[in-house]
Amino acid sequence: MIGLDLSGADFSGGIFQESWFTDAQLVGAKLIDVDLYRSDAEGTDFSGADLTRASLVRVNLDDAVFRGAVLDGADLVKASLYGVDASAASLRGTRLMGASLIDVDFRSADLSQAVVRENTFKVTVDEKTKFTGMSGTLFGPLQLIHRESQREIGGSDLERWLRERGGDVRVLESRW
Repeated sequence: MIGLDLSGADFSGGIFQESWFTDAQLVGAKLIDVDLYRSDAEGTDFSGADLTRASLVRVNLDDAVFRGAVLDGADLVKASLYGVDASAASLRGTRLMGASLIDVDFRSADLSQAVVRENTFKVTVDEKTKFTGMSGTLFGPLQLIHRESQREIGGSDLERWLRERGGDVRVLESRW
């Protein structure tokens, strides 16, 4: 499905393990309970798509777009998310354990009840990003966009900042 425009399609419940969706258009698609285990969706546009409870385990999602997408209860264990735009996405209860989150835009996203475990979490957030009930461990730092300014928050400051927003996340020291 490389480069195909599948916008608005309904693939709910589909099993697409080890498939190629590279640079595909899945804008507004229904992918509820879909299984994309070990697939490649690099550069795919999932804007406004519904990926509720999707299995995205070990999926390459580098440079993908999830603007306004729903990933509630999705499983992104060991997924690669480099350069992803997930602004205004809903990731309520999503499992992000062991995933690489580098240069991910989570501005106005909802990460309530999300679970992280030893995640690289070099993301961009804003005051509208929700962390209520987020739990686990991660490596920072993150970039906070506030009005016209930007600042980096890491270590114990990041841990405190997340707790102030309802998260229960422990920030780990870098392994390097």
